Amino acid sequence: MATERKSSKSGEGKAKQLFLGLVFGIIFGFILQKGGVAKFHILIGQLLLKDFTVVKVMLTAVVVGMLGIHLMYHLKMVELHIKPTRIASNIIGGLFFGAGFALSAYCPGTGAAALGQGNLDAVAMIAGMILGSYVFAEASGWIGRKIDPIGDKGKITLLDVLPMNRGVIVIGSAAILAVVLAVIEFTAVR
Repeated sequence: MATERKSSKSGEGKAKQLFLGLVFGIIFGFILQKGGVAKFHILIGQLLLKDFTVVKVMLTAVVVGMLGIHLMYHLKMVELHIKPTRIASNIIGGLFFGAGFALSAYCPGTGAAALGQGNLDAVAMIAGMILGSYVFAEASGWIGRKIDPIGDKGKITLLDVLPMNRGVIVIGSAAILAVVLAVIEFTAVR
């Protein structure tokens, strides 16, 4: 009986997570679209370092997300699940991501937002993303054995590197990113 209750609660929790993921994904896509970062010319402008709309929207999302997650962590509403730092995997994954972004001018979020606003050129990127995800899933065992150990630093955060209070690091990081946003805003060529 207890096992049945536990598995039904587990199923309910997963359904709630999926529902919340869908809701927040739609909100994020809406914000991306309204921010203009689903438009091809803005994304190309970012790649050519002529239009910094994408950087401004994404840095704003990082600051809001960072402050929100750490506030919820402080209030014990969420648990943090730190991913290990694996240098070789991060570099190789970043190169694949960057190549896909450069070739299509879309990243996963902007591609989904672009498709949502009717840009049919995003279909090719989304198909490539799905194919790439499948290939990655099939190769994940090999990657885990051969690539992940190269430069595996474990689960490190700024708290491990800087001997400071979590709040100081979070607020300090948010302030630094806010200054970067202001510099981009006021020095960008118009």
